[in-house]
Amino acid sequence: MSSTTVESTPSRRGADAQRSGNGSSSGPGPSFLRVLNSEFIKFRTLLSTLILLGSTVVVMVGFGALSAWGTGQFSEAAAQDPQAAATIAAQGGDLAVGVPTSGIAFAQLILGSLGVLLMSSEFTTGMARSTFAAVPKRIPAFAAKLVVVVVTSFVVTAASTLAAGFVSVPILDNYGLALDLGSSQSLKMLMVNSIYVAAVAAIGMSLGTLIRNSAGGIMSLVGLFFVAPIAFQLIPGDFFVEARKYLPGNTVEPLTAVEHLPDTLEAWQAGLVLGAWVVTPVLLAAILLKRRDV
Repeated sequence: MSSTTVESTPSRRGADAQRSGNGSSSGPGPSFLRVLNSEFIKFRTLLSTLILLGSTVVVMVGFGALSAWGTGQFSEAAAQDPQAAATIAAQGGDLAVGVPTSGIAFAQLILGSLGVLLMSSEFTTGMARSTFAAVPKRIPAFAAKLVVVVVTSFVVTAASTLAAGFVSVPILDNYGLALDLGSSQSLKMLMVNSIYVAAVAAIGMSLGTLIRNSAGGIMSLVGLFFVAPIAFQLIPGDFFVEARKYLPGNTVEPLTAVEHLPDTLEAWQAGLVLGAWVVTPVLLAAILLKRRDV
């Protein structure tokens, strides 16, 4: 009797240990802060990430300088027309206020593609198996990646916009145009455009999670932000004219306009539409990431 008990006890302990080991694969895993730190380390140590971030800064500053020169040339040409000159003089800094953000269209493509690659590369390289073995619930890893790409995109866009503004100010001064980077409208342009690019990066990461292919995700992003607006403009019909207002790329202008522009959404409507374009794919990506096999 006693020998049976002695022999069975290690067996039960082994079984308990085995059950405990199996249970750990679906346990809580590491804390979110540790997952966030791990994802940030992976993010900043990739050469491709640094190249894309650097490219964003170069593009923003370059287009800012080019736009400042073009705006100055336009003001000089318009000076030959008294009516146009009066309009420009009345607008003052408003003519130049959009110069620092003239490269946003390209910044959204670069950082949106970065969002796609951040998640799609996990599946193409097989790294997803290691990532989700370390974080069994998957959602913390997805949320950590989302935080990293959104915050980084916002900071890089804001810093690039400021840099473009500092470069543009002396160019505009040569043409007698004023650009006050501390004005409420300039700060509004900086904040709205930075939030917008961060939203595009979040959409890109969701597409990378859903499609699990870098080329497919980037092409979907290009189709949504570049092809669809052109197609909706070319296709005749009131439906496409109205639907074009609800594309994510057309939500920035109403949010940054001093006064409501005709044939555009109200500012609060544009904010809700942009938020819906972010929340919907993010939630869908999180749900499918949880349910699909790695």
